Amino acid sequence: MANSAWSEKVLQLLRRMNNFHLPGSCRASCFRFEIDGAQVGWIPPHVASLLSRYPDVFSPPHDGAVSLCQSLDSYERRSKAVDAVLQTMRQESSLTCLKGWRDEKYSVMPRFCDPPLMWMERAATSLFGVKRYGVHLNGYTVSDSGEVSMWLARRSPTKQTYPGLLDNVAAGGLAAGVGIKQTLLKECQEEACIPAVIAEKARPVTTVSYTYEDEEGVFAESQFVFDLELPLDFKPRIGDGEVQDFYLLPIDKVKELLATDDFKPNCAMVVLDFLIRHSFIEADTEPCYQEFVGGLHQTLE
Repeated sequence: MANSAWSEKVLQLLRRMNNFHLPGSCRASCFRFEIDGAQVGWIPPHVASLLSRYPDVFSPPHDGAVSLCQSLDSYERRSKAVDAVLQTMRQESSLTCLKGWRDEKYSVMPRFCDPPLMWMERAATSLFGVKRYGVHLNGYTVSDSGEVSMWLARRSPTKQTYPGLLDNVAAGGLAAGVGIKQTLLKECQEEACIPAVIAEKARPVTTVSYTYEDEEGVFAESQFVFDLELPLDFKPRIGDGEVQDFYLLPIDKVKELLATDDFKPNCAMVVLDFLIRHSFIEADTEPCYQEFVGGLHQTLE
């Protein structure tokens, strides 16, 4: 694939994963989701109309915002009240995201550094546009001659989301009350059978942030990214069944695959960031270098 065609494919990926920021998105018609005066998300209009059925939990839209009722004045009260509403809303045939209910709790807060104001079922977070966080690992090797290769996983064909697509060697969402490094070690062991003695050497390197909308709502996400140079004689093994296979590929092949539809989109972004940070993509030879960097770090205010 010619360089210009490859670059355009990558730009299309970044635009798609940041489409909430683009003209014509639903952002202008969304309501701010507020808790105790602090904005924690964006609620699409069709969701706001459904929430009006629950006036004991959600105040009517006012001044462009939907708020939790003031009587819900604690972490536990908010969490339980919203969860009860969501359990009822699971019966709504129009809310396809709730059909993928996971029984996983995600923290809800304005910024990552803020104390959580409540927890919410993972499958429902896109209805409220609350920020979701995860951990992704770039596992790579360096040969004796200095050639870099990367381990990639192929997702199980039975995965609820993006079945069968390429993924980072280990990754997972950040559940409420669980730390970043703890999540990394857990996912390394469960997904790729990378023992803690090796996974502990992973280096935190950056975050990759983006916000997109689709028919299931607003996805405001930020991934904590780690790099781990794996021993040449180590091979990841299938653990919890979320992966069907692992591949060790030359970095040029990995770069080529980014411009295909074979990658889970946010994992492609994590790999793109790796290629930039390790100088496999350079500003002198990639005209879209600045657009690439900007597209990987689009935080939602």
